[in-house]
Amino acid sequence: MSLIRRRTRTVRVGNVPIGSEHPIVVQSMTNTDTADAGATADQVQALAEAGSELVRITVNTREAAARVPEIAQRLADRGVFVPLVGDFHFNGHVLLRDFPETARTLAKLRINPGNVGKGDRHDENFATMIRVAVEHDKPVRIGVNWGSLDGELLTSLMDENAHASEPKDARDVTLEAMIESAIRSAERAMEIGLAAEKIILSVKMSRVPDLVDVYER
Repeated sequence: MSLIRRRTRTVRVGNVPIGSEHPIVVQSMTNTDTADAGATADQVQALAEAGSELVRITVNTREAAARVPEIAQRLADRGVFVPLVGDFHFNGHVLLRDFPETARTLAKLRINPGNVGKGDRHDENFATMIRVAVEHDKPVRIGVNWGSLDGELLTSLMDENAHASEPKDARDVTLEAMIESAIRSAERAMEIGLAAEKIILSVKMSRVPDLVDVYER
């Protein structure tokens, strides 16, 4: 079976091109405590040797953020240069601001729009993270998860749907909210100054048919 791929921009993560006509890239993620630089470096190396072209590590505490440059140096000393992707959560804006060397070390920043703060703080925290990416010329993966979808956005779309002449079912509205969250976040990132060729969009659903549906849309 031949697949017809949608032509997209090329985004370079370190020395690895993603999108466009390039082959699909394998990315894995460590399950170590990133604050344990030795264990994390060991697992990154094992994943790279097993075929991972990118390796994501969680950066969820100040201790973890402080160890990222050391992890990269340990890997470089072993001749392992797989690009490291930082997975950030509720406090990502603080960690990226307070640990600029970590921002410089990482090859890509992963941001979940549903995990960067609530209400008025949401946009401000998101903007802080994007500005760091722009400052250090880093690509950003805007990753929307079904389990942490922006509740305010979903509620707004559900309310609009309830008053529509032909309401859609809740599943369709949820899928639209996933797409809308990703697109709005990308547009906001570009308004702040992040180039389009620095943005990777992803969505994650718990059901495979829903995942396929979202990407086809």
